[in-house]
Amino acid sequence: MSDTVLMEKITALCKRRGFIYPGSDIYGGLTGTWDYGPLGTEFKRNLKNEWWKSMVQLREDVVGVDAAIMMNPEVWKASGHLEAFTDPLVECMVCHERFRSDKPQETHAHESKHALKGEKVEWTTPKRFNLLVEAELGVVEGEKQKIYLRGEITQGAFVNFENVVSSTRVKIPFGIAQIGKAFRNEITPGNFTYRSREFEQMELEFFVKPEETEGNKWFEYWKQQRMNWYISLGMEKDKLRFRKHEDNERAHYAKYAEDIEFEAPFGWSEFEGIHHRGDWDLSRHKLGYMIESGEKFTPWVIETSGGVDRSILFFLLNAYQDDGKRVWLKIDPKLAPYKVAVFPLLANKEELVEKAKGIYNVL
Repeated sequence: MSDTVLMEKITALCKRRGFIYPGSDIYGGLTGTWDYGPLGTEFKRNLKNEWWKSMVQLREDVVGVDAAIMMNPEVWKASGHLEAFTDPLVECMVCHERFRSDKPQETHAHESKHALKGEKVEWTTPKRFNLLVEAELGVVEGEKQKIYLRGEITQGAFVNFENVVSSTRVKIPFGIAQIGKAFRNEITPGNFTYRSREFEQMELEFFVKPEETEGNKWFEYWKQQRMNWYISLGMEKDKLRFRKHEDNERAHYAKYAEDIEFEAPFGWSEFEGIHHRGDWDLSRHKLGYMIESGEKFTPWVIETSGGVDRSILFFLLNAYQDDGKRVWLKIDPKLAPYKVAVFPLLANKEELVEKAKGIYNVL
């Protein structure tokens, strides 16, 4: 089965069986948005519950928060997103579509499509576009405050760092975990739910002493923890790999970073990043940590940031089975939307239906 055919089959299966629908489907959709159906909702909830259990409930060194989507704009100024959270874009002079200039494979593919029509593409000079989604808060026209829908959920952990430390008994090293929605002005959403404008993240910010040995130890620890978690839920080992970020591609906050990638039909693709953020965030927010001796320092942060929607897509691709006679999904029971199905042998025999309902209720 070709990669293109597999993606088409997965997309069709998701809609047909109630996993994932196009957003606003009856009105022609809205590019980069998706709705989860009955099975998809259960699948997604199971995935998040498993993540929360392993990252928070079964650990003594991690606590959870649930931060607001709308935040004071000063948060994004301090975090560096207003100045650095941008993509360099070029515009096709033929069809006026925009693409990231640092993704040559995408521009070359676009040029090839036009070449088939006998058209030669010329590109504009690269310009930077901010990925943060703007919104307005207030009821009086002309007096509304411009804010941003969060482009990542990370900052919710940092702005609550002092609140968590003062209201709990956590001590360094410790982590703050959360799951939530984020929004980005993706220029070229695509590959089904892989690149969306509204998506969900599951993240851990783990705070350690600002020492190289501590930073390296916990970076390697969380790399293996996260890889093992996916494998424990049925991901095939040979479809997963780590990929180290080169110096010219790391995010503005990262000392170094590696991605967990999945061998998708559209190529090796990232769905969880492990980042050594150093003291970038807490220092920008002017936050520190004091130990019992009175010594104060700015902790370093090791982050694990996974995409819920991307994980769902990759679990579905990993689970897809087709022997030519039937199609089924080989999903781990902990994630599967349906755990057990009970059917009466004859639906028109009331006594059999009652027996089946009795078994269902016991289960």
